[in-house]
Amino acid sequence: MCKGLSSLPSSCLEKVQDVKAFQDLETLLNTKSGLQVFREFLRSEFSEENIMFWLACEDYRVSPSKTKATNIYNQFINPDAPQEVNLDAETREALLSVMNSVCANTFNNAQKRIYTLMAKDSFPRFLRSAHCMDAIKAF
Repeated sequence: MCKGLSSLPSSCLEKVQDVKAFQDLETLLNTKSGLQVFREFLRSEFSEENIMFWLACEDYRVSPSKTKATNIYNQFINPDAPQEVNLDAETREALLSVMNSVCANTFNNAQKRIYTLMAKDSFPRFLRSAHCMDAIKAF
């Protein structure tokens, strides 16, 4: 009779968990190894700014400050930003209008838009990439 996953050695269970990280973007972003491989893939596609923005928003939500908000805006949102993310004009304008009164959820809509972009565009390409295949083989 099958004893299930509980009968496997812990090292095998860790590998199963690592491979499961590749099943969806949310799970991938919440595992250290998955995040690292996905970030390398985005870097190879010259779109690493998306994951960097998403991570900066996660950090901001945990400990918001005017300084962090300004840095995120200047790094990713401003049209002259060195790592400008692909946001629609409406989202960009909404952010500009609240930059004087920031709060923990200031970047939520922009972060959701970038997450959706990664989920619908980058993540499917990642799953078909050599980066993903090599990472899965490594586990």
